[in-house]
Amino acid sequence: MGDEHTLSFLKSLGFPELRIHHAFNHFDFTRGGRRILVIGPMGSGKTEYSSRVWRDSQVALAKSDALAQLTSTAGADRRRVFFIRSTLDKARFPDFPPDALAFRGGYERLGDNIAYIEDSFGLEQLIHDHPQVGTWIIDEATFYDERTAYVVLQESKRKGLVFIFPTLILNFRRDIFNSTARMLLDLATDVFPLTAYCEHESCIADSFYTYRYYVVDGRECPALFFDPLIIVGGDTEHDDPLEPNYCTRCDEHHHLPGKEYTYLTLKPLGMEASRGELHGLQKELHAIKNDLPSSRLAQQFERLYSGMGEAGRVNRNALLVYCIAEKALLFLFAEENLLSEEQFRSLVRELDLDRDYIARRLADSRRVVNLE
Repeated sequence: MGDEHTLSFLKSLGFPELRIHHAFNHFDFTRGGRRILVIGPMGSGKTEYSSRVWRDSQVALAKSDALAQLTSTAGADRRRVFFIRSTLDKARFPDFPPDALAFRGGYERLGDNIAYIEDSFGLEQLIHDHPQVGTWIIDEATFYDERTAYVVLQESKRKGLVFIFPTLILNFRRDIFNSTARMLLDLATDVFPLTAYCEHESCIADSFYTYRYYVVDGRECPALFFDPLIIVGGDTEHDDPLEPNYCTRCDEHHHLPGKEYTYLTLKPLGMEASRGELHGLQKELHAIKNDLPSSRLAQQFERLYSGMGEAGRVNRNALLVYCIAEKALLFLFAEENLLSEEQFRSLVRELDLDRDYIARRLADSRRVVNLE
């Protein structure tokens, strides 16, 4: 519609000036070797996109067997679709059948064409065990190890397999989720970016970001920047100050307090600790746990967010959440690798931190540490 002559001709015939948009097209099973990223925040319809591909596959499979010549490579028919979820997601959908491809608007039952895996080796085994399957939908692929990207690249080239990745590329910090996410971006042949409405009650702008927050005494409390990166769950609403909620927000309403503190204060204290100088970190964590207003964290919040009106009030609410000292220590140990296991255990003991909370968050990130 960018051709001016065409536009003029249509106008001369009485057509109004219109902008033509593509509707959702039926999935093209004839094109092999594609690696399709379906990206967007929570609630943008990534998994629902997968359900459409599944429904299209059932229509295509009902057609003549002659169609297989167009949709198959090396015995793998791309009309045959298999859906994969991470074992970390098993607890997310307790109210749905075990073979359900569940999304916010409902679910599709996939029978034997759905499985849970832990890593790239599980993916490799499934591909080996189902040589007839030509289209693989890997939900939240960023949960898996980096090797996943190379398994996908190898199989898409070798057998013309199609891989679809409905996944978050950005985490709640608005950073690239991890190195697996970066590699998926590098190998993708197609990208479908999806948006959602901002879920702030007074906003209807396009949203690109996943927002993590807690509810404490009925108040919205944004997750601190150093909140644990991986927390299993999130599809149900929580009134528990230890369990986060998720929604999607636009730039204006996506609050991320504590980023400056993380890089100006917390991480430098961790770097000192890695050199054996634990006193500064221990003092700050003790203040956060026992006398929060005296901590450098609270003092920086006062400087940054005073006088900012409603946005400043919401950001300051982040200090109402529980286990802030535990989260800061986990960030330095489990994500930044600045503390040894012995230093980590020592600080947990000396500061009398919440061991149950720490153990759960370590399990979420698949870290095993004896806290006794």
